[in-house]
Amino acid sequence: MTVVAGSPSEEQWGNLLFAWRICKHVWSNAIVIAKDLQTLGIGAGQQSRVDSVRIALEKARNFGHDLEGSVLASDAFFPFPDGPELALTGGVSGIIQPGGSKRDAEVIAAAEAAGAVMVFTGRRHFRH
Repeated sequence: MTVVAGSPSEEQWGNLLFAWRICKHVWSNAIVIAKDLQTLGIGAGQQSRVDSVRIALEKARNFGHDLEGSVLASDAFFPFPDGPELALTGGVSGIIQPGGSKRDAEVIAAAEAAGAVMVFTGRRHFRH
């Protein structure tokens, strides 16, 4: 794993790794939002990764979860910064994902601009 933006706290590391493990068991375009070692929202099965982010955020909010300081795991890389930007404006403070997009630099820049942490795993969980 490679930290590409920020420096995760011990608590963030725990939540990032927890979300990453949950994400492994969710189907295609999986997005898992977690905080305090609990899953807050999951988005999956969409043709668009940003739609999966939107669904995960909505589910978390519908259950009354506070998203400030939460983290997000993605089963595959973000092809554009729009998904991370949506999550970061929604309260997510850290993202773990495989990396490997042609636009990784833009995605990293979005995390840095929001003061968030980002970790690349170098490994996909993407399942169909």
